[in-house]
Amino acid sequence: MSNRHKLYFASDFHLGVPNYATSREREDKLVRWLDIIKADATEVFLMGDVFDFWFEYTTVVPKGYVRFLGKLAELTDAGIKLYMFKGNHDMWMFEYFQQEFNATIITNELEIERNGKKFYLHHGDGLGPGDAKYKMLKKFFRSKICQWLFERIHPNLGVGVANHWSHRSKVVQGNNEVRKVLEQEWLVTYSREVLQARFFDYLIFGHRHLPLDIQLNDKSRYINLGDWLNHFSYAVFDGEELKLEYFEKRSEI
Repeated sequence: MSNRHKLYFASDFHLGVPNYATSREREDKLVRWLDIIKADATEVFLMGDVFDFWFEYTTVVPKGYVRFLGKLAELTDAGIKLYMFKGNHDMWMFEYFQQEFNATIITNELEIERNGKKFYLHHGDGLGPGDAKYKMLKKFFRSKICQWLFERIHPNLGVGVANHWSHRSKVVQGNNEVRKVLEQEWLVTYSREVLQARFFDYLIFGHRHLPLDIQLNDKSRYINLGDWLNHFSYAVFDGEELKLEYFEKRSEI
């Protein structure tokens, strides 16, 4: 009898940065993690910024990541359900993962219920108060006209320019990764707004690169998945309880 009953959540791998060698080390670590969880996972949720940049041309996808992609194929071929969320670094994800892995591609939020527990899932970018500039850019980058224009550029130029932009964006965010007072976390503010309209046991996000588990009220928790650049953190739901855990590294916060 299969022992697969757990849900796994992870985000912000940013494969591709800062260079090939370091990215490969991180990829190998991800493959080891996926190899372990395949024994008891029934669903895997990769919640955005899996790649530091991704764009699917009609006949071309970014090179590399073959060990990671091969492991995803192994999991899905074994019947494990895969969900891939569009992050702010890999929002140009279209049909490739659906065709290759039968993955469900999530553009915005996903609401699910498992074993009587309700989950609200979102990468986390463009939510909550402020950041009007990014919200405007996100709307443009996700537009059909922007994607059509980018696809007209030869991949050698287009991917090179996009990688440069993406890497600069990551550096800016990384320099701002200072832990604020928890009540001032803007995704916490957003979660409280969501709970005013409907109930969820768990509201799970990525994007912030900070592993956080915050009790919002008597029954609801905000979870941020952290990242695989510094924390190597993820969440697992065993059918009864959700826990924030770390792979091959203890949390430093």
